[in-house]
Amino acid sequence: MQSKISANTGLLLLAALIHLSVVSAATAKEDFLVRNVQDLIDLCTTPADDPLNVAAVHFCTGYLVGAYHYHESEHSGPDSRPLVCPPDPKPTRQEAIAEFVSWTQAHPEYNNERPVDVMFRFLAERWPCRQTPLPGMTK
Repeated sequence: MQSKISANTGLLLLAALIHLSVVSAATAKEDFLVRNVQDLIDLCTTPADDPLNVAAVHFCTGYLVGAYHYHESEHSGPDSRPLVCPPDPKPTRQEAIAEFVSWTQAHPEYNNERPVDVMFRFLAERWPCRQTPLPGMTK
């Protein structure tokens, strides 16, 4: 029960943080198609008074967390070379999403690209991995 309350509180804080830091136009149902990163950012920054706020913020979180979890799963083996190496301790979900939103807004040149591509561009820039050759390989 405590973790459910914490998760709900976190989502509410995320929505409030994004709402306070970003002025966004009303969210359109077409944004849920996530054709490009701008659609995703529109969902992530949906104002609290927008009728689609709850659905939009949850969609944003689910999209970003799902893509990151796939990356973690794909790179869980011993010879893996992940694209992203967050610090220990990792930032909170809300912190990472807020940073992604801010970074994306500072890079409008990526607005028409696929959200997952832009997400990993951000993550690899923000938390790059130390590049070391795989065992048996030389540079």
